[in-house]
Amino acid sequence: MTDFLMTPMGIGITILAQCLAVIAFVMISLLFLVYGDRKIWAAVQMRRGPNVVGAFGLLQTVADALKYVVKEIVVPAGADKTVFMLAPLTSFVLAILAWAVIPFNDTWVLADINVAILYVFAISSLEVYGVIMGGWASNSKYPFLGSLRSAAQMISYEVSLGLIIIGVIISTGSMNFGDIVRAQDGNYGFFSWYWLPHFPMVFLFFISALAETNRPPFDLPEAESELVAGYQVEYSSTPFLLFMAGEYIAIFLMCALTSLLFFGGWLSPVPFLSDGPLWMVAKMAFFFFLFAMVKAITPRYRYDQLMRLGWKVFLPFSLVWVVFVAFAAKFDWFFGAFARWV
Repeated sequence: MTDFLMTPMGIGITILAQCLAVIAFVMISLLFLVYGDRKIWAAVQMRRGPNVVGAFGLLQTVADALKYVVKEIVVPAGADKTVFMLAPLTSFVLAILAWAVIPFNDTWVLADINVAILYVFAISSLEVYGVIMGGWASNSKYPFLGSLRSAAQMISYEVSLGLIIIGVIISTGSMNFGDIVRAQDGNYGFFSWYWLPHFPMVFLFFISALAETNRPPFDLPEAESELVAGYQVEYSSTPFLLFMAGEYIAIFLMCALTSLLFFGGWLSPVPFLSDGPLWMVAKMAFFFFLFAMVKAITPRYRYDQLMRLGWKVFLPFSLVWVVFVAFAAKFDWFFGAFARWV
């Protein structure tokens, strides 16, 4: 068996199995994320939420997915049918592809590349095209304007995310997620992680992730003056389901990035407990809980407030932070907290 796995066919089967395992984890997690999201909102609003289909309503998400799949796909008259159908598929596939470089444990990663952060940013940048394609192909002014607003929002906050991550790269000396997590492995457990030296950036990263994934209070593209659903207003059935699935997968990816960059990934918060993938999954679930709570308790921003926050507050602050981290790492300030590569 070992000899077979070393053959080209065996290597291909192994890679395929690993890809399917990652996709299965993401898709199964998606079912529980939607369920948890709805349950958290319900708890905040003092109502029950999903509780009928399956035990405790656990199969409600499956029932909703089946409902979308069996419904008729309606394509607007005059729409570019090819681009109209490719748009949600593009958003969904690109959201899945980004998980190829996300490690769940030491060596538990599909593609352990040295430029993993660049890969994630390249994929997330391409996701904007799915939004633009959906708005343009719908042959309607409302979806088109919604797609332009969404693209502007995603691009604006991606700049802040990039600058924040540059600070982590400077501290680590590597763009590999495994190296970033290993740089946070210290004798002090929770207090050895990057959240402490990069404390202000944790909040900026989390808020920028909300805006990047169109989550409340920055869900302007999907709440276009409360009248239409922005770029996806003309979508129904399976294409709409793909847009929603891609959005939730991107949210879960941001939870994974927060865990890896600032909270030690698979590392245990206390030194006497062993590290492992369960810590990684638990941290991702916790940050998704924060995503859901923000949606339940915060009012929506106006679009001008959203853009002003990104360009006039987050961008200058993150740029100044990069300069500060560069000096702190170069001159070994704060007992080497900013220079883990030394």
